[in-house]
Amino acid sequence: MTITRFLCALPAAMLGFGALAHAETLTIATVNNADMIIMQRLSPRWEQATGHKLNWVVLEENVLRQRATTDIATRGGQFDIITIGSYETPIWGRQNWLLPLDELGQDYDYADLIPTVKNGLSHNGKLYAVPFYAESSFTYYRKDLFDAAGLRMPERPTYDQIAEFAAKLTDKSKEIYGFCQRGKPGWGENMAFVGPMVNAFGGRWFDEKWEPQLTSEPWKKAIAYYVKNLRDYGPPGATANGHNENRALFATGRCAMWVDATSAAGYIFNPKESQVAEKTAFAAAPTQVTANGSGWFWAWALGIPSSSTKAEAAKSFVKWATSKDYIALVGSEVGWVSAPPGTRSSTYANPEYVKAAPFAKVVHESIANADITKPTKDPVPYVGIQYVAIPEFQGIGTVVGQQIAAALAGQMTVDQALDSAQRSTARTMKQAGYPK
Repeated sequence: MTITRFLCALPAAMLGFGALAHAETLTIATVNNADMIIMQRLSPRWEQATGHKLNWVVLEENVLRQRATTDIATRGGQFDIITIGSYETPIWGRQNWLLPLDELGQDYDYADLIPTVKNGLSHNGKLYAVPFYAESSFTYYRKDLFDAAGLRMPERPTYDQIAEFAAKLTDKSKEIYGFCQRGKPGWGENMAFVGPMVNAFGGRWFDEKWEPQLTSEPWKKAIAYYVKNLRDYGPPGATANGHNENRALFATGRCAMWVDATSAAGYIFNPKESQVAEKTAFAAAPTQVTANGSGWFWAWALGIPSSSTKAEAAKSFVKWATSKDYIALVGSEVGWVSAPPGTRSSTYANPEYVKAAPFAKVVHESIANADITKPTKDPVPYVGIQYVAIPEFQGIGTVVGQQIAAALAGQMTVDQALDSAQRSTARTMKQAGYPK
């Protein structure tokens, strides 16, 4: 579809949601990730076609979660559209805090949504947010630095191998670091990396009786590994570095390796954005004792709070921004390597995308095969790979992330951090009435 045809088709596609009947100004809260910035840049197309306007509130990830959670739990009505993830969506849907989004029209093509992604945003068979992009995780690495050092990255590296490579590739005199990982505290920041790493070391958040396991040997080994290698081979000030900061470090040539979201590949492999686009390769997320839960599963999605008084216009926008036509618009205007990944099967059947995105096949398989019901080596009572799908986890994960960041900063030992995290988590779970 040409851009002209796309724009001409918009009003007709949106009429079912009150387009042009009454102009609204919608307030949308979103994270400041690259894909969302592209959405903001292209959104005037939707505004022109519908007559509606968007008031953007663009926030850092931890701040977004805090403000969105507070607003939706109190039914404050501050936002008409929010960017939320696969953790919050089923929980908030169960609480009736979100409007169901199962009826956006036949032309939305629900059957094209990748089943694991759609299921991750549903509760009791109802879809409560529509996926903007989805991701797993893998290991980005500088193939030029590996070649120069005579090293070869395995298709499925272990964390021990990552540490060996990091030691050989770190050159602090040139500000090149072998172990660039998230250190900024937050359940969706440092813990998004730490959780799957702990899984790979054979750990789990809770045993089958909902008893916290944060002082178990796998946790101690994993966090000791994380602290040592990030101190020895990571960039300075690592506790301030989340996803966006590490992405910038890697894209400017400062990192030899980085384990993070597959969704960043569109940025890293785009020569317009990245200085290392032609020098980067990728491998699976590292394993250690087990491969279970070693690579995460996540979807960023658009939801509509049930407190919004502008639901019809909001549905029009979320339909547009998560449609096949929007993906085609990004491909045409920004470049196919930057098209939102992981949500629709048609994206991976598109030869233009597959040609532009060397990572496409690996990402598609990782997302399609993600099993959030078996995230660990030993049995657990929860679902979720880098999170535990219970309402209490948002607070638990943030507190644990703060303790681990304190250990990384040298403010306490690893054992002290995990002891504190264990006590705090046990107290929270007892107050919440677990086991239920």
